[in-house]
Amino acid sequence: MADGYPKSPLSPSANGTTTPKPGLVPTNSVTTKEGVTVRTRIDPTLTVDDVVRQLCINLKIKEAPNNYALRDENDELVTNDNLRKKIKLKVNLKLVNAPSREARETAEKLALRGEKTLRLTLFSLAKYIREEQFAQEFLIQDGLNELVDVIYTSHGNTLAYALVAMQNLMELEYGWATLEDHFIFRVVQILSSPSSLINVCRPATAILKKLVEADPISIPGSQLAGPSTSPPVPPLGTVYRYGFTAVFEQMRKEPSLLETVVNRLGSADTAMAQYSMMLINSLLAHASDERWEEFIAELERLNVRKAVVRLMSSHTIEDLTSCILDFQANIVRVTYRKKMTDIDPDTSAHAATLRFIWASTKLQEETDEHGEPLMWRRIGFDTEDIVEEFAEVGILGLECMKRLVQSEPEFSKVVLEQLSRAEERRCPIAKASNEVVELLSEHWSIFAPGYSTSTTFQPFFLDFYKVHTLATHFFLRMWSESGAAFGDFDRVVALVRSQIKVALRSENVRAWHEVEHDFTDCEYRAVRDRQMKELELEDDLLSRVPVRNLRAKLYKESYEFVRQQRIQCLLQGAWFVNALPQSATVTRDVMRRPPRPWRFMRLDNGLKYLYYVDSAVKFLVRSGLEDLPERIEISQISEIATGTCAAPPNVLHPPNDLPPHPPSSPAALVPSALSFSLISAHEGSLADLIAPDESRWADWTDGLNMLRRDGGHVASRETAGFVQALTEIGLKIKLLDLSGEQVEIPSGMVAGAPPTNTDFFFSDLL
Repeated sequence: MADGYPKSPLSPSANGTTTPKPGLVPTNSVTTKEGVTVRTRIDPTLTVDDVVRQLCINLKIKEAPNNYALRDENDELVTNDNLRKKIKLKVNLKLVNAPSREARETAEKLALRGEKTLRLTLFSLAKYIREEQFAQEFLIQDGLNELVDVIYTSHGNTLAYALVAMQNLMELEYGWATLEDHFIFRVVQILSSPSSLINVCRPATAILKKLVEADPISIPGSQLAGPSTSPPVPPLGTVYRYGFTAVFEQMRKEPSLLETVVNRLGSADTAMAQYSMMLINSLLAHASDERWEEFIAELERLNVRKAVVRLMSSHTIEDLTSCILDFQANIVRVTYRKKMTDIDPDTSAHAATLRFIWASTKLQEETDEHGEPLMWRRIGFDTEDIVEEFAEVGILGLECMKRLVQSEPEFSKVVLEQLSRAEERRCPIAKASNEVVELLSEHWSIFAPGYSTSTTFQPFFLDFYKVHTLATHFFLRMWSESGAAFGDFDRVVALVRSQIKVALRSENVRAWHEVEHDFTDCEYRAVRDRQMKELELEDDLLSRVPVRNLRAKLYKESYEFVRQQRIQCLLQGAWFVNALPQSATVTRDVMRRPPRPWRFMRLDNGLKYLYYVDSAVKFLVRSGLEDLPERIEISQISEIATGTCAAPPNVLHPPNDLPPHPPSSPAALVPSALSFSLISAHEGSLADLIAPDESRWADWTDGLNMLRRDGGHVASRETAGFVQALTEIGLKIKLLDLSGEQVEIPSGMVAGAPPTNTDFFFSDLL
């Protein structure tokens, strides 16, 4: 066998054995562990086990064939699913240890802790652990405990390799359900140390994120049922037994952890910033009711919103865009929950805020002519029932009023100025503050938990309290400049609503100083003239509280309807163009039409995998997954980046996606507006695709975003437009029903006096 080659290539015979066929051109090369290379023709109808067995016979290998397996040059395991593809592409193969054998040897090497071999062993472990055969044998050999011990005792690059191996193991849905609290605390300690290396922090952050998301509500398949269903009960022994509470309890032992994570949002390493952003998003999306207020308060103290606003203007690549939009969607949830949570004067934090607000007025407590306390009415509330006064805006309104007072060092003078006026001319400061909260909530569509249709950055929304302060001062100024009296409150509210729309327009491209100018420097007459023109085009009915509440309910239903529709589109599947990354260049090799420019993708019914097939031409794909041999795991997708890639040369562009002009250079690639990439946090792009039209692009980018466990967001204007259109259509139909019956819709609902006794009952309505 000269130069490691047999004198003639091998070819399978009818009975599956390989026999020499002189003069036949070889199709594949197979290299053994000893470095011997043979050229052979492989029958694509054989199984991998048959191919390995025949290779062992022809190469006179005495060991059992089940100790061996085939891998390609990139160490990808050859399976029955991809064997035909690798034969067709004439891929060079390697005859190596079977995954189960490799796993046994890896577990043994970990137990020995050899200084010279440990890093290489961990590197191989991280590479192979995602393979089911390897993972199962590795776990049987008690490899998980050995890996955990390495994480406890190592540091530096060795620790980094061990954490990456654990991160990859946790992509499986089994095998790590035995991790204990002390392991979580060890990861927290690693992550909270400012001296930890970047390559250590990245996998440590990913591990914490995975643990946060491993709660019962994240069991694959539960997302399709929608957010309104109760959490499923996890089966015994499942990895979905951790969640926010398990992680946050360990985080509380290291108070510096959250601060360190927030600080890393400003890291020069974009991947580190992305990992930190994803961890914060997961914590926000999965926060438990018991620790929610504590966690949110800590994030607010660390000024995480400001850190994200800085990211909006500083990041230079698309990797962070999806994370930032997810954060915005999560803050919408936080804001809505605060708005819907009643204040409790018996709670120490709420009581302290109320005392601070009252103390800042520097007023003395008085009583009215009936001997009742006269306190909160003096700063603008209608009653002394402070819980009822904040009923519509909750703790969000309380926090906004606190920030308003803090922003005005001479707040007592503002209050005294109003008290010095005739009673009917006084501006109700507190009532105005709460009304501004309602107006801002309406502007940013804070209607329901978990629903956000913003497709662009909203830095002003993240500065909600600051905008509230500006708008409330504007309210006070409009009240004074218009000479308003007690009955003019709704008229001033209309002026403020109009100005909010103007000041906060196009917030993704406007500077903050322009917002300040719109609120502080505009004249009453100009605002009034514009608002009068708007009234000619609008119906005052739509601004009434019952109608706003109805719109909120319909908005939630519309969003959920569109969400289900998008997921159904993924389940049906679609054809895409296999695109070139924007970083690629058009060379002589790629100027020709690629051999398989088309890809069909379909989501499986369990919502766990995207199955696909690459083809030279489009063909009729049968229902099910039989025609789709390849797959991408949904859990590996950390971001859906858009506008990232270009169509290969000589592949037809969609009609509405033609570039405005040809590339100026043969080395330039024009990114497609209909392109998107499935990005993995640690593997880069998993797929670069171009949709056939805008509708298909919106279906898939938004559908995939809505499947993600760390919260999702809407990426396309089409989806956002559908939600808004369905909401408005539903609202008009409901209002037509009411107006047709001539039902009077009040501007607000006033509760009557409570019953004087309990001697009553509710009659049954027939």
